[in-house]
Amino acid sequence: MQHTTEKVSIAGRLVELRDMGKSVFARLADRSGRAQVYVKKDALSETAFALVKRDLHVGDFLSVSGSVFRTKTGEPTVAVESATLLAKAIRPMPEKWHGLTDTELRYRRRHLDLVINPESREVFLKRAKIVTTLRRVLDGRGYVEVETPVLLGQAGGACARPFHTHHNALDEDMVLRIATELHLKKLVIGGLDRVYEIGRVFRNEGLDTRHNPEFTMLEAYEAYSDYEGMAGLFETLLSECAEACGVREVEWRGVKISIKPPFRRLYLPEVWKDRCGEPIDNILEGKGFNNAGLRTLAGRLGVHAGEKTPSAKLFDRILEAKIADLLQQPTFLFDHPAAITPLAKLKPGGESLVERFECFAAGVEISNAYSELNDPQDQRDRLTEQMKQKDEGAAEADLLDEDFIQAMEAGMPPMGGIGVGVERLTMLLTGKDSIRDVILFPTLKREVPA
Repeated sequence: MQHTTEKVSIAGRLVELRDMGKSVFARLADRSGRAQVYVKKDALSETAFALVKRDLHVGDFLSVSGSVFRTKTGEPTVAVESATLLAKAIRPMPEKWHGLTDTELRYRRRHLDLVINPESREVFLKRAKIVTTLRRVLDGRGYVEVETPVLLGQAGGACARPFHTHHNALDEDMVLRIATELHLKKLVIGGLDRVYEIGRVFRNEGLDTRHNPEFTMLEAYEAYSDYEGMAGLFETLLSECAEACGVREVEWRGVKISIKPPFRRLYLPEVWKDRCGEPIDNILEGKGFNNAGLRTLAGRLGVHAGEKTPSAKLFDRILEAKIADLLQQPTFLFDHPAAITPLAKLKPGGESLVERFECFAAGVEISNAYSELNDPQDQRDRLTEQMKQKDEGAAEADLLDEDFIQAMEAGMPPMGGIGVGVERLTMLLTGKDSIRDVILFPTLKREVPA
């Protein structure tokens, strides 16, 4: 053993303990790594050594001081001269070799998952790098980070069901936000030409590998830009986040994905005609759907269409069945129906398609962007149509927000806007198939006491 005169003090959680009789080898760990310590009987008082032997267990927090030496294998080790028990783990840690392998238990006991599974810690450290990188890129482009309300009088900015609550002092029903879009656009109207928010949004929808009722969304808006400008911004955001995570290629959902821009560009009217065998105009009628044409097409393609299936959902099913296989590598899909995008600007020369893209990878949407609609009368008409769809049973249709329309009437510059799900981005860059693996505390069904 090679001894040095260097004196150190370290602290951490005890993750390994080997009792050698007259000596004890142990390892302490924290986020920075692990360190070996060596407790020799004649280096401590008899009482102190007995305390180490009797009362220390894996999971405890310990502080030690002593000199550094190297073992025969070259491992730096602290020869303990004094030790202090900082905190006691009353519950035992999961067994060393098998660890915490039950998936649901890992989600419910995330503190143990992070202690036992280094891979889990690495996922959440990468998620933090992703959020930091998003901010760095946007701040560097002159965007201003803002915060907008979570509690609202009504939901808007997306097609989703909100969570409802009640404000006792005001005696008013309220909802949790489903998007930050409308407030951010008001700020651009007010003269903050480039704004963004990274915040929690809440949607009262099902639980599956891609959806959690609360999740983190980046939304950014830039005056005098459009959806082409947002496509360039997203390529930069994704490639910079990938670099921060040390990723150039990743396997996700069974697909080996290259993160190198520029990303492929497809146009929905073209691929729709190629894959569905007819022009997309056959299912569109003005700014809405031709419901009869949509159902006829679904039947011909073998896509399930129940009597009460909303047209927007049926459109999504056809897209998933016939086009999703084209969207494996990072791919922009441009130009979507106005019927499902009430807040986007119409493409010149028509009234059925809007300037919108979604970017996909492994068939999963990871971003969504528009050239934002800035005509208040057109906006009113389209949101009024959405309200009709809601009356006909489309529970996730958007709402008419009178306050937002009034803000638009004050004058709204042309702008591009983009939304990026932080969880989807993290799933892609860490290769995780379930959203629960990238949310520290995902929503779970309540445990029933045994």
